[in-house]
Amino acid sequence: MADTQQTDLVVLGGGPGGYAAAFLGADRGLQVTLIDAAPKPGGVCLHCGCIPSKALLHAAHVITDTREAESWGLKFAAPKIDLDALRARKDKIVDTMATHLVELCKRRKVTWISGRGTFVDSQSIQVEKGPKVAFKNCIIATGSAPTRIPSLSLDSPRLLDSTSALKLEDIPETLLVIGGGYIGLEMSTVYASLGSKVTIVELMPSLLPGVDPDLVRPLAARLATLCDKIYLKTKVAKLAEVKGSLRATLEGEGIDNPEATFDKVLVAVGRRPNTGNLGLDKAGVTLDDKGFIKVDGQRRTSAEHIYAIGDVAGEPMLAHKAAHEGKVAVQVIAGDRAALWDPRAIPAVVFTDPEIAWCGLTETQAQKENREVKTARFHWGASGRAATLGRSDGLTKLLVDPATDQVLGVGIVGAGAGELISEGVLAIEMGATARDLAMTIHPHPTLTETISEAAESLHGLASHIFRPRK
Repeated sequence: MADTQQTDLVVLGGGPGGYAAAFLGADRGLQVTLIDAAPKPGGVCLHCGCIPSKALLHAAHVITDTREAESWGLKFAAPKIDLDALRARKDKIVDTMATHLVELCKRRKVTWISGRGTFVDSQSIQVEKGPKVAFKNCIIATGSAPTRIPSLSLDSPRLLDSTSALKLEDIPETLLVIGGGYIGLEMSTVYASLGSKVTIVELMPSLLPGVDPDLVRPLAARLATLCDKIYLKTKVAKLAEVKGSLRATLEGEGIDNPEATFDKVLVAVGRRPNTGNLGLDKAGVTLDDKGFIKVDGQRRTSAEHIYAIGDVAGEPMLAHKAAHEGKVAVQVIAGDRAALWDPRAIPAVVFTDPEIAWCGLTETQAQKENREVKTARFHWGASGRAATLGRSDGLTKLLVDPATDQVLGVGIVGAGAGELISEGVLAIEMGATARDLAMTIHPHPTLTETISEAAESLHGLASHIFRPRK
């Protein structure tokens, strides 16, 4: 391997944003080099995030389904969990997808380099134990890492973050989850379903802070039956390792025992951008006060030929957002100066049970902005399909501009909400009105009908919502 390699485009980071950018760059005729510290592409999302967590959540849902089947007159024996087999299945899914990405690199003639890369200057990157790569353009896609709480840092295998929790080394009898955000709740769902007694501690007054309360309520009610305890307005003041466990000191409301011991503790309080130790100062790339790389609408940084996408370029930290940003950056590099990152709606999904999904304007945001909206809610208790699934705990709601009837936001909580939200995203992106959704014939019986019924309620067309005539 030559000491210095030349390339048109180097992509630093092989996650969903990075490999999407690299692949499109190659498809546009650019010579592309993709650099990542991992042995195979995929990034956090594939290797220790989205994919392994969803694999384990599927197993958790299967366990829950068998437990709840008794109400249908179907009785199953308690599941016997083969942890090695479950872990192997998860790992096989990850490796199969990663191997496929390696093959796509080869087919597209993208040069893949496994190693940590840092900027030498604004035109080159040095790969640790690898070559120096000189580039014409660069896309930074180095992702994010779990946030650490210095006061709760212990050098103990009993202290987990989202990455180590997904390794599923064992099923602890007791597990404390610090953080009631989406990562904490997804992992709580997994471990509680597998048999752990889970305690969740959240500093804010509700789970999933920032998410509309009416979407959170059905999930909170279900988690209350699945988990051992849920403490809100509570913090973990101290952690200490004692014989065979970790002792947590809790401070907050309604705590029955301020000091409790747990077999393991998972810290899931958010993520931080991976912008440190990259040599960004040598490349002339500037950060904001939160550590994110500053970018313009074309994802260009303060260095004109260097772009940044995904988690390092600001919230929301979502894989699908990163992939689309990567494609915008490549289009700009390839000469399409009109390309802009300007989405009307970026969907977000919490893959708990029930799932929560939303896009566009939220009710919480509208209230903060003192913005007038019309809100339509359709409770799944009136959905025939939800009834047949035994999941009438859901809710679909629309936020609509009262003057134009244009759909501004969509929120869904319920089984399969993550699959349903895309219709809302498309409606917002296309500038659809509530009447457009109401007049679109949806198949019956399906959960997608809840979207049209919510829209119909705004125009007096809903069959399953009764409103007395004024």
